[in-house]
Amino acid sequence: MADLFDVANFKRKERTKPLADRMRPNTLDEVLGQDHLIGPGKPLRRLIEGDQIPSMIFWGPPGSGKTTLARVIATLSKSKFIPLSAVMSGVNDIRLAVRQAESDEKYHGIRTILFIDEIHRFNKAQQDALLPFVEDGTVTLIGATTENPSFEVNAALLSRAKVFVLNKIEPGDIERILRKAMQDKERGLGGAFTAEDGVLESLAVLADGDARQALNALELASRATKKAITADIIKEALQRTHLLYDKSGEEHYNIISALHKSLRGSDPNAGLYWLGRMLEAGEDPLYVARRLIRFASEDIGLADPQALVQAVAAYQASHMLGMPECNVHLAQATVYLALAPKSNALYEAYAAVKEDIRDLPNEPVPLHIRNAPTALMKNLGYGKGYKYNPAFEGPVEQEYLPEKLKGRRYWNPKVK
Repeated sequence: MADLFDVANFKRKERTKPLADRMRPNTLDEVLGQDHLIGPGKPLRRLIEGDQIPSMIFWGPPGSGKTTLARVIATLSKSKFIPLSAVMSGVNDIRLAVRQAESDEKYHGIRTILFIDEIHRFNKAQQDALLPFVEDGTVTLIGATTENPSFEVNAALLSRAKVFVLNKIEPGDIERILRKAMQDKERGLGGAFTAEDGVLESLAVLADGDARQALNALELASRATKKAITADIIKEALQRTHLLYDKSGEEHYNIISALHKSLRGSDPNAGLYWLGRMLEAGEDPLYVARRLIRFASEDIGLADPQALVQAVAAYQASHMLGMPECNVHLAQATVYLALAPKSNALYEAYAAVKEDIRDLPNEPVPLHIRNAPTALMKNLGYGKGYKYNPAFEGPVEQEYLPEKLKGRRYWNPKVK
């Protein structure tokens, strides 16, 4: 009876897990949306099937299957799986995991996959702590990140890991995941619910490539009905999970355009409203901060050089704190940019440069402003006649543009 009780208890615990967790794929063939990596004959699949698992970084958007794929790999390679979150863990956790990996290898011959979610949140010291153990093979590292690893992962660690890019999951694949969840009797909703025509298709589109969010919304919807999942129920579930804001759809671009134009029109109230519409709907604060940085130079520029300082500071604060704490920093930058004097002189200047580069031949650098590190170059006239500006007390008459562009003026401070 004890064994029967344990099995029943295990099943009860499984049923209390979120639907998204219960529906995690157990095999490579169940993982959808990443055929470019794990389809038949693809590079990562060959490594897995050959049991030649290297240390890896999975880079992809939220809900694209980074954690799931790492778990499947650990299962197929018969390795122990130790998951850590960079948000909650530190160097001591890494050391504990390494000691466990060393013990498992020594006494049981079991390899260890150390999975670190959001590895970009580890600082340099924490990332450096991984290096010797990745290098000597004590652990096989699989890091997951939504940020570009070229900027967020130390070069030394990055050189010891292979980067695999996971794609946003297409709506068709998300719909297949949802339909399976609806019918699966062991892990899903067991066929206890029906869905109105078009409801699952709409949910798959609005999920914006995030299978986890789609399953969370489906689970919320199932709790709000006894049988039929309708469009209205899904709409309510989407509002609760912030999925109603489609980050790749038309409304996304409409609202960021509204924010930009409100700031250009020096309206801080409208700017704050459109900022709030994005942040409260779940938009990435760093995306908003990047747009503010662009605005600071495109629409203000040298009319108020502090605008760029404010925008960059808001980005840094958002990166350090995240939502909801960083909302006031973005609000501060938004109001500052709205009230600052406006000038698009830099934008117009670079546009003119870009046009000339596109339409004209690549003009040679004038000889007198070329560097002349060798005797041959000096004999060819490199640097001849160059006037070293600090050697003169007043302005120096000297041409720096190519011969055919003499007199061309890109910068016009009077442009508004």
